[in-house]
Amino acid sequence: MGMTHISTLADPRVANALDRMFTAADRDKEVMARADLDAFAAMTTRERVDAAADVYMPVSEAGGRLLYALVRAARPATVVEFGTSFGISTLFLAAAVRDNGIGRVVTTELSPDKIAAARRTFAETGLDDVITVLEGDALETLATLEEPVGFVLLDGWKELCLPVLRLLEPRLTPGALVVADDVTMRELAPCLEYVRDPANGYHSVTFPVGDGMEISCRL
Repeated sequence: MGMTHISTLADPRVANALDRMFTAADRDKEVMARADLDAFAAMTTRERVDAAADVYMPVSEAGGRLLYALVRAARPATVVEFGTSFGISTLFLAAAVRDNGIGRVVTTELSPDKIAAARRTFAETGLDDVITVLEGDALETLATLEEPVGFVLLDGWKELCLPVLRLLEPRLTPGALVVADDVTMRELAPCLEYVRDPANGYHSVTFPVGDGMEISCRL
């Protein structure tokens, strides 16, 4: 019998942080259900960031576990996440990178409050050494990234997902995976149309977890 390898997701520090954040995120759902979404849609990105400073907007737990499995399988040297929020999805990505024994997660966030909270969580879970947080506008911060990218999670503001993907495209390795969360949101439609058109060089499939994830392989 070989050794039994326990996932970093089972580390009590990580499991407790995820439990705490998913519980808080469930409370947020009730708040968002009462929110004026039309007014929210009319805001600028910066206004939206301020308005949603306390809102989690996370991947589902099943979505997080799927992300973990995909990163374990793909073994990317660099994972890029667009939209840290409070860092729920970042923990799933970083746990996979930790268990792979190679790589790092580069994550982007505009809200200073969320960055501060996420950094505290990354430190308390012991995953901060594999996570780099880029503060500010992702279209500016990710433009400075020079290394090849093997995995991308698009989970920030949906209308920015396609511009972020196009920015990262020259860095994508052959076989890189691009995952877009919340396929049901209409703002994500341009990004979905893009990755679903074979002429753009992706093989794309919709996965039924949470509000739907689009998983696209760079050909």
